[in-house]
Amino acid sequence: MSFDHRRATTRLTVLDVDGSPLRDTDVALEQRSHQFAFGNIGFDFIPLANGENETPSRRDGFASASTEGLAGLADLWLDVFNTATLPFYWRIFEPVEGAPDTKRLRAAAAWFAERGVTVKGHPLTWHTLAPEWLGDKAEDEIEALQRGRIRRDVADFAGLIDTWDAINEVVIMPEFTAEQNGISRLAKKIGRVPIVRLAFEEARQTNPSATLILNDFDLSPAYEHLIEDVLDAGIRVDAIGLQTHMHQGYWGEETMLRMVDRFARFGLPLHLTETTLVSGHTMPPEIVDLNDYQIPSWPSTPEGEARQADEIERHYRSLVGHPAVQAITYWGITDDGAWLGAPAGLVRSDGTPKPSYDALKSLIKGEWWLPRTEVRTDSDGTVPLSGFFGDYTVQAKGKTTTVSLASGVDEAVVRLA
Repeated sequence: MSFDHRRATTRLTVLDVDGSPLRDTDVALEQRSHQFAFGNIGFDFIPLANGENETPSRRDGFASASTEGLAGLADLWLDVFNTATLPFYWRIFEPVEGAPDTKRLRAAAAWFAERGVTVKGHPLTWHTLAPEWLGDKAEDEIEALQRGRIRRDVADFAGLIDTWDAINEVVIMPEFTAEQNGISRLAKKIGRVPIVRLAFEEARQTNPSATLILNDFDLSPAYEHLIEDVLDAGIRVDAIGLQTHMHQGYWGEETMLRMVDRFARFGLPLHLTETTLVSGHTMPPEIVDLNDYQIPSWPSTPEGEARQADEIERHYRSLVGHPAVQAITYWGITDDGAWLGAPAGLVRSDGTPKPSYDALKSLIKGEWWLPRTEVRTDSDGTVPLSGFFGDYTVQAKGKTTTVSLASGVDEAVVRLA
């Protein structure tokens, strides 16, 4: 499988502090970051970022690992991933009207940003986990509240969070019957495209530079038709989100890439926003709604862990190998507090890495990474730099500077600071 579309080779000219070429000199090159978004949820680290010692209550599918051992878990997280998704489920974020959890989420977003991690918010509009206090409010009032919520949160987090799932699971939204909620009522009244417009319009006006994603788990033609209608309506979508929770087993490269190709035809970047693969038994195939399968114990097994590691490597290789894919977010670092109690984490509940963690790290920070490499400039002060798109440090004579590798950049000049 070729990854040439992710790589560049640049002729790098290194200048000394005085601006003259650094000729016949030893230089150290080292990768510092990937341009590709290798993501994971950051839900577990909200207490750590806020200095809290008490584990949050586990409710409404909200992932929450025990606070004991979070520092070590954070080290494992930060050693692999560069993009964190934080939870903005409205019911949990603002359980009491007018009292959003802004301070704690800002602290978490800042904690990640300080460590060089890009932060994404999920989601701004969703029928599931809509606030109970929306209750029986009239649809016009619900719309005003939803618009206000988007403006408030996008503004409050601008600069810390500039990527959002603007709206989540619109295909089912007007027909959702698992529970009564105001957002489904609003969607049923005004229609799918208008509620998409609402979400994107408010977020775009509040933060014009934000990356806004249309996200869904329904990967059927119905989602394709929705995207067509949304784009035909002139709504600007920055990326298409595709959920791939594979609790019932890995779909396989052929099925996955066939699905990706269907959505790549829109010419927009594809974000695999929610990915899981289990390391225990797989969920029975007859289950239609994954939420319906919740059992007292779902253990990780040695056989399952070996299978998960193999599937993780195949999954990431195939998707990173597809030019339309811009981001992959794995849905959980640990089994502790994982969604639906599934052993889908890359780390066991006791804090030890599974083979899947090592397999993924060996790709992202191994095969697809340039470690510190000693080279020597030629008589013109140049060296070749080859690697995956991203940022690199250039070090010589006790001085360090940085350079970015990107598509179409065949030559670059850096000056030591």
